[in-house]
Amino acid sequence: MDNKINQELHVGDRFPLTIKRIGINGEGIGFFKHVIVFVPKAVPEDVIVCEITDIHPRFLNGKIHKIRTRSPYRNEDVSDLASEVGGLEFAHIKYEDQLKFKADILRESLEKYRPYAYEHYIIRPTIASPQQVKYRNKAQFPIQEIDGEIKCGLYQNRTQKLVDLTEMPTQMDLTMEAMRKIVQIIKDLNLPVYNPQEKSGIISMIVIRQSVEFNKLQVTFITRSKKFLKEHQVIEAIQKEIPEVNSISQNINLEDQGAVWGDETKLLWGDEYLQEDINGYVFNLSPRAFLQLNSLQTDKLYDLAVKALNPEADDILLDAYCGVGTIGITLAEKVKRIYGIEIIPEAIADAKKNAELNNVTNAEYFVSSVDQIYPQLLEQDIHPTALIVDPPRVGLDEKLIKTILQNRPQKLVYISCNPSTLAKDLTLLTKKYRVDYLQPVDMFPQTPHVETVVKFSRR
Repeated sequence: MDNKINQELHVGDRFPLTIKRIGINGEGIGFFKHVIVFVPKAVPEDVIVCEITDIHPRFLNGKIHKIRTRSPYRNEDVSDLASEVGGLEFAHIKYEDQLKFKADILRESLEKYRPYAYEHYIIRPTIASPQQVKYRNKAQFPIQEIDGEIKCGLYQNRTQKLVDLTEMPTQMDLTMEAMRKIVQIIKDLNLPVYNPQEKSGIISMIVIRQSVEFNKLQVTFITRSKKFLKEHQVIEAIQKEIPEVNSISQNINLEDQGAVWGDETKLLWGDEYLQEDINGYVFNLSPRAFLQLNSLQTDKLYDLAVKALNPEADDILLDAYCGVGTIGITLAEKVKRIYGIEIIPEAIADAKKNAELNNVTNAEYFVSSVDQIYPQLLEQDIHPTALIVDPPRVGLDEKLIKTILQNRPQKLVYISCNPSTLAKDLTLLTKKYRVDYLQPVDMFPQTPHVETVVKFSRR
């Protein structure tokens, strides 16, 4: 930023601003005297009065003080919760325009990292979700005792301030009803809820996963202690009040900071797994198992991945970051052999059971990192001809990229949940591969998040 401009500006200053585009986190972007300004809840073609909230050496953060001209992309029917909690960052944008902006976010990430020939990439129109609200099949609700009052819901955006929720536009109705009933049971039984001020109490989070196909619920209490007081009374009350619950577990996390989940999960009552149907296959899901949050759109996502891969009967498929085996199992009939790799032991245990459940006999699973197992397979003269990678938000491990580039499997498909790390990984992968197309898929309506299926061919 120009030092002179920097010295002239102060937090609280206001100025007119025209919003030009959307940032990768869903904020509106404008320019003030050639300095970039990020404004949450602003939309391209808004003309606003912007108030500075933070000054950084190379950019400004602002907020909307007043909207002078409203963008044609604005959705005027917005829940008040959109300004209170995370997960609704795009709720102020009309849905058909959300889809366009998600493709724009992908395009901007490519422009930032500039992988080889990115200007010529085919970015297909974003595929809409069949449901734009009430689509999430899982929620993690923090529960706290604050000033003597028990609150359960979600945190305010970028804060640790808990908002007590009775509804959430993106969450399924049954999940929200179950959460409120469980909170009432906790109150009625006077169970010790985590108090962040005093660092006391036991129950810190209620996790609920819903099976869309079977209309069942899996409930997990995350606790700050191995104790679970009045366990039998809790189970009896949940059975009576919420008959859809078929599984109750306790996950123990003694850490005050860091990951939501602890390493130990105990089944308190009911089934060890929740079952869900994806493309005609039934999957067992343990409490910590990963599954896409939008069940109805997951079928479509996997169909697109299979189409991009174009599997053949003699293919040997490496299913990297395989989770509970969902993608590989849906491909099992189309390929000769599957090798699934995942670092989380519980996920691999689930994957093995899911293969058995779906009569899949040509799959083998490994608990480890992909960059370790892939070279070991090659040493055993196992050469995958097809590779699907579906990494976490941090993207691909650099060692794995190096192994891919050395061995150049003929078929490669990348399913990405983060446009930035995808674009960064493409800078390396395009040394040996050509990008045939990128297909954005909207798994998370009302948010800036987008999944992308990338089809490659060898150069």
